[in-house]
Amino acid sequence: MNPKTVKASKPPRLLLEGLFAFPPNREILGGTAYFILEKTGNILIDCPFLDEDNCSFLQQQGGVKWLVITHRGGIGQSVKDWQKRLDCEVVIQEQEAYLLPEVPVTTFETEIVLGDNITGIWTPGHSPGASCVYWNHHQGVLFTGRHLLPDNQGQITPLRLGKTFHWFRQLQSVAQLRDRFSSETLNYLCPGANTGFLRGKGLIDNAYQQLLTLDLEKLRQQPTRF
Repeated sequence: MNPKTVKASKPPRLLLEGLFAFPPNREILGGTAYFILEKTGNILIDCPFLDEDNCSFLQQQGGVKWLVITHRGGIGQSVKDWQKRLDCEVVIQEQEAYLLPEVPVTTFETEIVLGDNITGIWTPGHSPGASCVYWNHHQGVLFTGRHLLPDNQGQITPLRLGKTFHWFRQLQSVAQLRDRFSSETLNYLCPGANTGFLRGKGLIDNAYQQLLTLDLEKLRQQPTRF
């Protein structure tokens, strides 16, 4: 299938040197995809809207080596088409690979290293194979899919949704990220949804300090949001 002739509403936005964010994609429930420029191979995180403008932009930047899917809701109907168009490697946590039966994929269990500065990290809870992607640039950037999202105040938090796979495992994954990083290694967070709550900033700074302030015990009692 050729890319759709409908144009995306806005071009990708430069957030930091080497990092772009695409407009929310209605095919994945308003999810935000990100594009990272790396010398060892460019990385696309989740699927932007499939149209000629987005395809041309990615090709002009040198193409995509890896397309990383952070959770089952980020798959959409265009993964197969993006893979063919970009001739890229699709990376997904092993528990959700079955959702892409017609796409050749590279799977991982707990972690995967892509190039020199990118690591995929399994963070189950939101979905069985939910993952985050860590970029070792700009004092550390973490792409969280729907594992951690901004609330209506722009503060990062896990959300207990109707589609949440396992809430307590999600909180355990948050604790593991908190223990893994520090203020020196985690500076920014790029969520895969709810980016409108960032009020134009496009990303969350001071990310590690926000992780530290999360009251995981209180969050255990958080009601489900539908």
